[in-house]
Amino acid sequence: MARMHSRKRGRSGSTRPGRLEKPFWVELSSDEVESEVIKLARRGHSKSMIGTIMRDSRGVPLVKIVTGKKVSHILTENEIETPLPEDLSNLVRKALNIRKHLETNHKDLESSKGLNRTESKIYRLIKYYKRKKVLAQDFKYDPEKIRTLIAR
Repeated sequence: MARMHSRKRGRSGSTRPGRLEKPFWVELSSDEVESEVIKLARRGHSKSMIGTIMRDSRGVPLVKIVTGKKVSHILTENEIETPLPEDLSNLVRKALNIRKHLETNHKDLESSKGLNRTESKIYRLIKYYKRKKVLAQDFKYDPEKIRTLIAR
């Protein structure tokens, strides 16, 4: 399937490790990995950043292989929740940056088109998350109010 709002096809990205058992070179136990995940989440890292940090600096290929639980499950067990899902907050952050750019560059029509595309993705995601009951049914996207939910 082609990407939305582009002429590109498919997705590119890294592939996940093939094996489903804990590799022999991982020295951390499951409790140590869980405490490390909790520590990184309390510092304000997102779920994907936690996985990247664990892979690159701690030598854990997948948290689920070592602990038997996903990062999101570990965080919900320890009551560490984010106000918005990660993909939605990334899109909102992008839209806020484009709005900030358009305040100084009114005639930038490409950016205004990019803002329309980004906000249409936001509306589609909000509709999906309302259907899945991740967001409240009365949740509305308002760029001025949502700025307080998004840090940075």
